[in-house]
Amino acid sequence: MDDASAALNRLLSIMARLRAPDGCPWDREQDFASIAPYTIEEAYEVADAIQRADMPALQDELGDLLFQVVYHAQMAREAGAFDFTAVADTISEKMIRRHPHVFGEAAARDTEGQVQAWEVQKQAERAARAETGTLAGIPTALPALTRAAKLTRRAGRVGFDWPDAEAVLDKLAEETAELRAELPGADRARLADELGDMLFVLANLARKLDLDPEACLRGANAKFERRFNAVESRLAAEGQSPADAGLERMEALWQQVKQAGG
Repeated sequence: MDDASAALNRLLSIMARLRAPDGCPWDREQDFASIAPYTIEEAYEVADAIQRADMPALQDELGDLLFQVVYHAQMAREAGAFDFTAVADTISEKMIRRHPHVFGEAAARDTEGQVQAWEVQKQAERAARAETGTLAGIPTALPALTRAAKLTRRAGRVGFDWPDAEAVLDKLAEETAELRAELPGADRARLADELGDMLFVLANLARKLDLDPEACLRGANAKFERRFNAVESRLAAEGQSPADAGLERMEALWQQVKQAGG
């Protein structure tokens, strides 16, 4: 047995022990629904480690994400549905099926050719699952910005798309005006509808610019956190808190931090 097989078997054994009748009470109480949020959280922590280029953290977070797969597979084995081996075999067969230019006799492909062939294969797989329609099979549990980008990318493949980013910016201006028109009435349902339209257009804009909207927003969050922390630090050095300093002073410090490259 090689090192990878031994390490995986050890992890599978640990998971089985945790779920055993005399194992961990918390782990034994969990089900697919209760574990799913942790699975999503671990995937984001992997993405965060990658964004920070933190290799030790990435190793740790990938282990946490692998444990989530093992956890779900163990619960499925207990239910008589499938086990980890079936999961691994399924993804192996799918990758071989989707890469006939590597594992079969198909002609070599460039990146664009592979993307097109990949979509054709996925369409066939969706049809086999009786999922019909251009937008079928896009998970509803995806983060909303990511799902918006996927929805519009799928629609774009059949010609329902803006020609370029400039056209999307024009649409954003239109949606901004519609939201502004709703402000006097302050009807929450109407405001939510118009703001949703704006966010959807922004997801479209990111797609047209070949950017990941979730990654863009994560970057903006990190920048805001970094700059606000710097403002707080400068206020603390002056013996002030943000509440004491007031908006005008905080904005002045914000501009200082921004100009300093923070």
